[in-house]
Amino acid sequence: MRGRFITFEGIDGAGKSTHIEPVAEQLRASGHTVVVTREPGGTPLAERLRELLLNAPMDALTEALLVFAARRDHVQQVIAPALARGDTVLCDRFTDATFAYQGAGRGFDSAVLKTLESWVHAELQPDLTFWFDVSAEQAAERLAAARTPDRFEQQDATFFSRVSDGYRVRAETYSQRFVRIDSSVDRDAVSRQVMTALAGRCW
Repeated sequence: MRGRFITFEGIDGAGKSTHIEPVAEQLRASGHTVVVTREPGGTPLAERLRELLLNAPMDALTEALLVFAARRDHVQQVIAPALARGDTVLCDRFTDATFAYQGAGRGFDSAVLKTLESWVHAELQPDLTFWFDVSAEQAAERLAAARTPDRFEQQDATFFSRVSDGYRVRAETYSQRFVRIDSSVDRDAVSRQVMTALAGRCW
């Protein structure tokens, strides 16, 4: 039986990464074998490409090509084998992020992104996507207090508003797998939303 594929999405500063490990712990306690990974990254090659993406200047097409190159290796080396074993895969970002960031954020042609998506992972899509939704302004405040920003985190609020709009379109288009999480509230309240949604799937 194919394993389940759960992704965590949202703009930088939405707080999504904070909730991945608690979900992993809950699923493990329920008897699941869980693989936790991230994008860009997840393999030695993809992590090297991640460093370039986060720090080296480049245009939107180059970004998209590097993201999908990293994803190709990640899918082949980590995600697909884990799902084939029946494991549950928790991934910090996946293709929805590409349509939100490079598509809506950078204004890159979504038709090209769809073509790259079909080449790289064909029909592989998440079974469940948690979308951590927060305003660009609140996300920026959190980032300013957390760490030195990378090339994406340095973008202005207008850019992140476009990215949020991109996520909203994805959530409307793929409503059967998207669960919106209001991440403007405190951490415990966010956690309750996530765990309630997970319990609702009887996983």
